[in-house]
This record gives sequence, structure tokens and C-alpha cells, in this order.
Amino acid sequence: MPIRPEERARYPKDWPMVSWHIRFERAAGQCECLGECGHDHGGRCAARHGEPHPVTGSKVVLTTAHRDHTPEHCAYDNLFAACQRCHLAYDADRHRENAARTRAARRRAGLT
Repeated sequence: MPIRPEERARYPKDWPMVSWHIRFERAAGQCECLGECGHDHGGRCAARHGEPHPVTGSKVVLTTAHRDHTPEHCAYDNLFAACQRCHLAYDADRHRENAARTRAARRRAGLT
């Protein structure tokens, strides 16, 4: 998933290599989610980078997710390769919180 410009400074300078290693060396191009996202994969998610997703049919772009949602914490045991479906589901609570903060800020600013 793309890093928002305002978050970029929170990632280490070698993030592209760290992320590549997780996705393509350790995970061999396959989503590493074992159901942490809330979907029942019956084991490891079968989604593979560049192929149609086994559930959605969309082209899989493998991402690197932080288990603790902290970009500065890039220890390999805190990272896992995730397809878009798993990554979005894993981060869903965070996305809802951010959306609520954004809506509240827009209301305070009189933009809605």
C-alpha cells in the first residue's frame, strides 16, 4: 500500500529493501496472512503477487504490513507480506479511526 507523504519520515531509509525482502525472499511472493486479517483462509492466504486474487479476482499487489501498526518498528517478526485484501482488513480499525478524525476535523473547520 502506498505510504502517505506525511507518514514517509516514519519509515527507515532502507524501507524499500526491507519490504522487498519480506515480500519476495521470505514470503516467496505469497501473502503470509494466516487469518490475522479476520478472513478464514483455511491456513495461509493463497494470494500470489501479480496473479488474480483467489477470492476477488483482482491482480494481487503484495504489500508489507506492520503487525503493531507502527512504521518505525521494522523488525522482521513485526512485518508480514499481505495481499491488498488481507492488508486492508488487518488495518480496517485504523482506517475507521483515521476517517473519523478526518471527518471531525473537517466539521471543526466548517468544511462539511
